[in-house]
Amino acid sequence: SSGINAEYGRTDDFGWKSIAEQVSHHPPVSALHVEHEKWTYYQDFSMTSKFRGKYLQVFPIGTSHFINKKTGHHYTWNKVCTTVHNIIVGKLWVDQSGDIVVKEHSTGANSRVKFHPYSYFSRDTPRRVTGGVFDTSGKPRFILDGTWDNSMSFGVSTTSDPNDLKGKDFRQIWLKNATLPDSEKIYHFTSLACHLNEPEEGVAPTDSRNRPDQRLMENQNYPDANLMKVKLEEGQRARRRAREARIAAEGPSAKYVPKWFEKRACEVTGEEIWRFTDEYWKCKDIQDWERCPTIYEDPSPESLATSPASPTEQQT
Repeated sequence: SSGINAEYGRTDDFGWKSIAEQVSHHPPVSALHVEHEKWTYYQDFSMTSKFRGKYLQVFPIGTSHFINKKTGHHYTWNKVCTTVHNIIVGKLWVDQSGDIVVKEHSTGANSRVKFHPYSYFSRDTPRRVTGGVFDTSGKPRFILDGTWDNSMSFGVSTTSDPNDLKGKDFRQIWLKNATLPDSEKIYHFTSLACHLNEPEEGVAPTDSRNRPDQRLMENQNYPDANLMKVKLEEGQRARRRAREARIAAEGPSAKYVPKWFEKRACEVTGEEIWRFTDEYWKCKDIQDWERCPTIYEDPSPESLATSPASPTEQQT
């Protein structure tokens, strides 16, 4: 299916460059590829959710991959459940719970990490994370301890029992960055999050930073942003109807095909994943965007004047 299947291709101003594309609209699936001089990271991501009355649980689907280019070590891991509490009444708060297994596929070493669910009746540190790093024989070599929202430390294991993890000589390996000034006014975004929608020259016309309603809203032009959002959604529905008609007439060959990722079997896990085709940055260098469809409209006042009425306007 095809909707506003945008992508986001960031340059290497932070020492790495990334490309992400929404490869499926129904169900929503996104694929990501990140390149650094010393490593590569990629994943595809979807999710399921369950509403439990007072809280919402989100279960991520997809495996994360990290490759160390110097050693060739290939790591994979899953993600844990995210729970949003007080959906109906009260102050919203978020918790992470479940187990992550990190595997290194060339040596067989692995790490098992537990995200402890919050409990009103527990004296344990809230948002605690514990775990260990195990060699190929299953013996714990290092112990992990900390919280998922503040800091993590590791120490040398003092036991060979994988079910009784103890360690010594702990030292900090991760500490969250200090919050920005007046962070409560910007939804506690990090510096990176604040710059994600920063315009960049030469990106694909379908890059999400080119989405005009988003840009109008960021510039605090809310009336035109709402009009443009309605116009984009009408265009999205029209494209979907046209594609469904083509599929009915021509068969599966008319289905939407992602532009920068393709589905193939993973060489280490065997599962089917969306992998980067290595074409985006080549096309960017020569400004060849012929494969990109038109999914955004001209945000000029003239085009907005011809936009269909918003749902609110249609009711009045």
